[in-house]
Amino acid sequence: MIIIPARIGSSRFPNKVLADIMGLPMVIRTAKAVEHIDRVAIATDSQEVIEIAKKYNIQAIMTSTAHQSGTDRIYEASQKLGLNDDEVIINVQGDEPFIEHEVVQAVFDLTTANIADETIMMNSCYKIINNPEADDPNIVKVVTSDDDIALYFSRAKIPYPRDHHFDAYKGHIGIYGFSKHSLATFCNLTPAPLEDIEKLEQLRAIYHGYKIAMVAVKTESFGIDTPEELEKALKIYHIN
Repeated sequence: MIIIPARIGSSRFPNKVLADIMGLPMVIRTAKAVEHIDRVAIATDSQEVIEIAKKYNIQAIMTSTAHQSGTDRIYEASQKLGLNDDEVIINVQGDEPFIEHEVVQAVFDLTTANIADETIMMNSCYKIINNPEADDPNIVKVVTSDDDIALYFSRAKIPYPRDHHFDAYKGHIGIYGFSKHSLATFCNLTPAPLEDIEKLEQLRAIYHGYKIAMVAVKTESFGIDTPEELEKALKIYHIN
């Protein structure tokens, strides 16, 4: 199941999940981009989002206003939905209205393949980015093992090219795949010091000794956190 967390509050872009994207609210356009992959539900803290989802025949679950992360929100939704422990759950952020279905499908397929491996807590994806892009701390970088298991995530440039130019960094895409069981395990782990330093919750899994499996994808999409990023995305969409 694909669960889209949609918190109504946003300090940089209030009510962004309801921003108009060519006639559709952002969270609805995100849901429609992925609805043919698996069942979709929106996990929200807003009655307004519930009513809008109903208008577009998309399932929506009311969740607590106290959650600190989208992962906690989708876990509450998964409980209310009564999902089985071996259910594949994909977390797609509500601010990804232009996400390509192939990207989400790749994470869904990887999660399905790893569903019985209890050492793998999460599944996610990355794209290759160049050296200048890697300088941006808002683009999270990941380094992986030979079999694409994440070794570390950072806002810093990793690996650091000490002796030569390097132009094939792995930019993390914030889509996560869990089983219901691994999602519950993750949400019950204590937060990790590395997670607090980098402000990257996936580091919690690595800190506690679990694996995060990765898959390479190609994507032009990006999360929209500000009105300026929305304007940029709309220009890219029209160009393409």
